[in-house]
Amino acid sequence: MLLGGLKQLRFQLRTVESTLTPGSWLRSVCRSSSRLPFQEGEGKASSFSETRWKDTAETVIIGGGCVGVSLAYHLAKAGMKDVVLLEASELTAGSTWHAAGLTTYFHPGINLKKIHYYSIKLYEKLEEETGQAVGFHRPGSIRIATTPERVDEFKYQMTRTRWHATEQYLIEPEKVQEMFPLLNMEKVLAGLYNPGDGHIDPYSLTMALAAGAWKYGALLKFPAPVTNLKPRSDGAWDIETPQGSIRANRIVNATGFWAREVGKMIGLEHPLIPVHHQYLVTATIPEVKALKKELAVLRDLEGSYYVRQERDGLLFGPYENQEKMKVQDSWVTNGVPPGFGKELFESDLDRIMENVEAAMDMIPVLRKADIINIVSGPITYSPDILPMVGPHQGVKNYWVAIGFGYGIIHAGGVGKYLSDWILGGEPPFDLIELDPNRYGKWTTTQYTEAKARESYGFNNIVGYPKEERFAGRPTKRISGIYNILNSKCSMGFHAGWEQPHWFYKPGHEPGYKPSFQRTNWFQPVGLEYQQVMQKVGVIDLSPFGKFKVRGKDSLKLLDHLFANVIPKVGFTNISHMLTPKGRVYAEMTVCQQSPGEFLLITGSGSELHDLRWIEEEIVKGGYDVEIENITDELGVLGVAGPSARRVLQRLTSADLSSDAFKFLQSKPLTISNIPVTAIRISYTGELGWELYHKQEDSAMLYGAIMEAGQEEGIDNFGTYAMNALRMEKAFRAWGSEMNCDTNPLEAGLDHFIKLNKPAEFIGKQALKQMKEKGLKRRLVYLTLETDHVDPEGNESVWHDGKVVGNTTSGSYSYSTRKSLAFAYVPMELSKVGQRVEVELLGKSYPATIIQEPLVLTEPARAQLQKKTGNSQV
Repeated sequence: MLLGGLKQLRFQLRTVESTLTPGSWLRSVCRSSSRLPFQEGEGKASSFSETRWKDTAETVIIGGGCVGVSLAYHLAKAGMKDVVLLEASELTAGSTWHAAGLTTYFHPGINLKKIHYYSIKLYEKLEEETGQAVGFHRPGSIRIATTPERVDEFKYQMTRTRWHATEQYLIEPEKVQEMFPLLNMEKVLAGLYNPGDGHIDPYSLTMALAAGAWKYGALLKFPAPVTNLKPRSDGAWDIETPQGSIRANRIVNATGFWAREVGKMIGLEHPLIPVHHQYLVTATIPEVKALKKELAVLRDLEGSYYVRQERDGLLFGPYENQEKMKVQDSWVTNGVPPGFGKELFESDLDRIMENVEAAMDMIPVLRKADIINIVSGPITYSPDILPMVGPHQGVKNYWVAIGFGYGIIHAGGVGKYLSDWILGGEPPFDLIELDPNRYGKWTTTQYTEAKARESYGFNNIVGYPKEERFAGRPTKRISGIYNILNSKCSMGFHAGWEQPHWFYKPGHEPGYKPSFQRTNWFQPVGLEYQQVMQKVGVIDLSPFGKFKVRGKDSLKLLDHLFANVIPKVGFTNISHMLTPKGRVYAEMTVCQQSPGEFLLITGSGSELHDLRWIEEEIVKGGYDVEIENITDELGVLGVAGPSARRVLQRLTSADLSSDAFKFLQSKPLTISNIPVTAIRISYTGELGWELYHKQEDSAMLYGAIMEAGQEEGIDNFGTYAMNALRMEKAFRAWGSEMNCDTNPLEAGLDHFIKLNKPAEFIGKQALKQMKEKGLKRRLVYLTLETDHVDPEGNESVWHDGKVVGNTTSGSYSYSTRKSLAFAYVPMELSKVGQRVEVELLGKSYPATIIQEPLVLTEPARAQLQKKTGNSQV
């Protein structure tokens, strides 16, 4: 059947499918019920399954797809003894066996580029190492731009790639046509080209990884379905199967679309949805057969499909929009049907007709191509399309590697990443976007389905900075003033919470208008900036993660966890949790409210990420401590600006003067008859307080503050203005200037790191060694001469025609009318006055390293004024 005649084919398939089950229909269109016709490898799964059994293991991996087998391979190769993999049916069953096998160095994010890079480099040498063919083709890949916005996106991605090892080029239409001569070039404006990209046979890849795992001593057992998981008091697990029980020190759930079932065995609801993904395989196309070299993999982003060469034909895979795509709801409600493994769904060509027509317009030879296979199989999506990788909060020694929408390209890198983490005790680099603990109890099934549908449908949309997606919102995580503010501002999504990004102003265009350049929020944010610098503003900070820690060992625990000294009763400080290798795992505000009772505060995106680390240390050290997550119970309002004291003083009898309520002090107060914990601190760097209170009191407290501030011209401000304010004060942000890729010395956190404190805090010895050896790079503070675009972070920094570093975050400075950025550069280029260039949207802008901060904080100004007597400070 010709691809151009799909309407007739749809009728024929409906007639056939009405008489066949999904499994029998699959076998009627495939040469084998266990392998797709385009698979090339010769590995035999049975070679790696053994009759022997183990009663104990260090690590048990559940799931024999490419991800689980990759982890077994990496753990065994790294020297771990007693690695056992349990597969319910046979290796590659599930999403692996029917995958299209695409491999690419490209990823729009930053950290996942490392995963992609490692995977491809591993796959290049796997056949030589294991003796198993992998069917790896590397013709390169091209993403084509057919709109000006897409060209801007490619430029944006180029500046975020140059400081990575990945090869990537922005190419002209002529080069695109050279690599894909079958293309209709009328609409093509540019291409994003990745040499070394291509595709691999998923079956053969998994068999090669299995051969390697077996070679290095891992035990692969199948069929061996897990029927029960029992946690033990010592943190170990008893894993029950029909073949017997195994006791393991840790388990890893790598079960693909069965991940929810495994999670439910231990009371977890993993937010995953099976999605139907279809692709078509054509017969020989004469124009393809006549080519002298293999076509590059093509991704038409506006048409939302990929095309690659399959023998002498083409393989075409579309991503339908969110209205047409299909999720397998029944699996979420009733579970995966027993025995479902190497089966497929019935195809539904109606859903993909728009994509097919776009493809035939762009690649005219498809109109006359015969279809020899249609594949519609399940792939598993998390709400944000990214997998969930790492240890799970709230359950000891339970790890996950699930939710892979792109498991083939992720398998190698994730196997290495998890292996390094398990063996080394800390993540080898920052990958918090994959943290399974980014989801919580607020993540309902309805939310997961709405987001998975959106994520699939938006697979190829333009990826703007500061991107927001709105499906499934709001969740139950709304603050007490959400309904008051919602119509007045552009809300952002933060770990389930809605938080104002910026507020609408008369005369300015409201709403979410994403852009690679300054857009409708630019001037209103400037007004919010002035509001805080000149008057007083209020910000909703309720999304902060908040933990109560108490018990007889609480001080001892925190002294071990944090590199800073522990604040005295009634005071607060900024403290950092470090990894054993001296990397910055977390930044928290630590407040000792009463002897041995602490309030810990972290960013919204780090809530369960940080809680899991602390809980693990409590167990590891045997501390007599209770920790309670009170994030959802407490609302937080920030009040900041030169008039903040006057406004709040009208609402309380407590003395808020500078002498009575010092910077970083914390006190229980009554504000307008509402009990609050008030901390004199503000991320704006201006005079301010954070007011912690019961969530149900938020609206009343907010109303009282706004009414009391009328004389001072009080108004709201959002997180965009707060970012501009913190950048001018040179405040670092966790996840940008510091994370598991950085140490606190190079990040300029020396003030918060107390190497001379008596306690042996985590990472102390590593930092001492770093100090002795000296640093290779340092965080610097830049001003940029820009025009219509500002740095966001992760842009390339140039010097003398070479990439020498990267920015970490950026903003416009409304006081100096220049752009600001933090950046990591080599030590020899880190002196004040050094000139460099920062690349933004394909253009290099001159930048200068300046002394930080650009604007002194309010406490620093007050201290300087006291010393000099100069009221103009």
